[in-house]
Amino acid sequence: MSVIESDALGRAQDFPQGGKGPVTASRHRRNALVYAAMCVLALAPTWMGASPAWQAAGLGLFVPGGGFFALGGAWVLMVPMTLALFWLACVAWFWAGMVVAPLTVWLGSAWLAGAMAGDAIWAPSLSLAPITAAGIFFYLQQQRLKREAADRERYALRQTFFEASRAEVLERVRAEPEVGTRELDQEQLGAARYVLDRALQPIGEYQGYTVIDQFQPAALRYQINHLGFALGMLRSHYTPNFAGYLDQAQRNLVETYLVKRVWDYWVLESMWGHFNFSNFDPANKDNIMLTGWYGMHVNQYMLSSGDRRYGEPGSLTFRLTEQTAYPHSSHTLAESMLMNYRRSDFCLFPCEPNWVYPVCNMYGMGSLASYDAVFGTNHVQSWLPQWMEKLESEFVDGKGSIIGLRSYWTGLEIPFYAGEAGFAFFANVFSPALARRLWAVGRKELAFCLAEDADGKPRITIPRAAMSFLDTIDPGHYKPGKLFAYAAIAMCGREFGDDDLAEAALRSMDQDCGRTDEGGVVSYREASCLANVWGVEAKLMRTGDFRNSFVKAPPASAQNGPQLAEASYPEVLVAKATSTGADLDLVLYPGRGATRQKLGLARLAPGAAYKVAGRPDLDFRADDAGRATIEVEIAGRTAIAIAPL
Repeated sequence: MSVIESDALGRAQDFPQGGKGPVTASRHRRNALVYAAMCVLALAPTWMGASPAWQAAGLGLFVPGGGFFALGGAWVLMVPMTLALFWLACVAWFWAGMVVAPLTVWLGSAWLAGAMAGDAIWAPSLSLAPITAAGIFFYLQQQRLKREAADRERYALRQTFFEASRAEVLERVRAEPEVGTRELDQEQLGAARYVLDRALQPIGEYQGYTVIDQFQPAALRYQINHLGFALGMLRSHYTPNFAGYLDQAQRNLVETYLVKRVWDYWVLESMWGHFNFSNFDPANKDNIMLTGWYGMHVNQYMLSSGDRRYGEPGSLTFRLTEQTAYPHSSHTLAESMLMNYRRSDFCLFPCEPNWVYPVCNMYGMGSLASYDAVFGTNHVQSWLPQWMEKLESEFVDGKGSIIGLRSYWTGLEIPFYAGEAGFAFFANVFSPALARRLWAVGRKELAFCLAEDADGKPRITIPRAAMSFLDTIDPGHYKPGKLFAYAAIAMCGREFGDDDLAEAALRSMDQDCGRTDEGGVVSYREASCLANVWGVEAKLMRTGDFRNSFVKAPPASAQNGPQLAEASYPEVLVAKATSTGADLDLVLYPGRGATRQKLGLARLAPGAAYKVAGRPDLDFRADDAGRATIEVEIAGRTAIAIAPL
């Protein structure tokens, strides 16, 4: 029994009710001490009889903009304006790790109030500044108490259905597809072409991507990684014996990630978040949104293909300028995550400077699981117990949900979507137990409303109260859109064997999201590239597929047997390419109408004779390198079974 399987048995019973963990509590105590010191400093100029300028600046330490109370009159209106600006600065801090933004607003407003002070401060300001600070504090406390009360009620409700739902999940996940039997249908082929069209363009070109910013979910890196995940699943589960343009597409995505445009956001975040102006290595401190996500992508490719090139030193080099480059490999990405786990008080560590996203950290642990699968290490076995302990003590709230994000420096929690129903399949890569726990809750709480469409087939609607964020916003372009929500539900449904639910979600995608089929490429015109790629993944997946593509290599027969090594895209679409050791089973479709195409074969027995079932005119002999070329007619579904004579 593997470590991950034993973890599933050991932790599947657990349903934690979180609270304030010891690390978070220590951060909160430190916050209180620092703020108490600021309050003393705020009043010190007044106590010491300092100039009005110093007194006004001091009052600005109570609350952002508090110094403007000292000016009196209409200047008091600057207080709410500064508080609003401070809130926007905190958004910038969250959005792009811009630590300097809130500091600049708070301290800058205090300095400005001091610079504008006259001969005396307005007397009521000595009371108004601390009263305003206290009012904000008590308002936030009241909101916290209400939220905690609601969380306790929801936790109790969850306890009433959790065990039964978990039992259903455990039963459904047993039925994984048999290896080597699967074939892409035409809908799946059309969806896969959406990914291949983007992946096969020259490195550094982004036709068909969503290009907005490089800081949040619309960033190129998330699109690239999920494009890679889709191709990794396609190869692992449908075409393990196809290299050709699939190899090229996967490597293009891995190497496109290394283009400066994709990762140089970290230069800015290092400067305004870490106050680091010299070392911009994106795989050093923090930045699990790179090391975790990209590590999964690279390791998945190596596991499915058998190609270990990205384990070589410098094979993943991030070049900033002609003179400055940061050489890495899959090994150094893993080492970076381990180093950051060791140094972090929370074990989980930040994406942007300061902000710890538990969901991103799932990708980090998933990256280690995939690295273990490729190189035979045991990093997950070593780190998962500590990681889970910190997750459940520091990042789980009173209703048992994983929180969205927490400030590493202050321990403060910021509301951010991290729902059970949308992200459970990530966790399945490294901890099936955690994944099944999340899905057992999420599948019930979504309160799906199954209904019949105009053709009498089931579809779903998502209650807005259950999934308001994902139901209204496509995070891939920050506009209204439902595809991402439907795709997330379909992916989780597939991963955990809830196929009826997945099919209903897929049908809703087609009906609500502007499905198009242009030249055989299936996509959704109203959605972002990221949402479209999630839709492709949902169409490719079956039970356990996401996890297995990262932790289970194709069988030895597939890795060593004959291979389709050359085919023309999009003229030849490969729906199946498998081997039981000496044979090669292909299913091909034409991408541009019936055609006659040459197919390059490799990994044949050198000099051996081969037959093509039902086509004696195509029998051939491999050359001394174990390669051969055959020419075939492809019209509709074309099955080609090759075996030794």
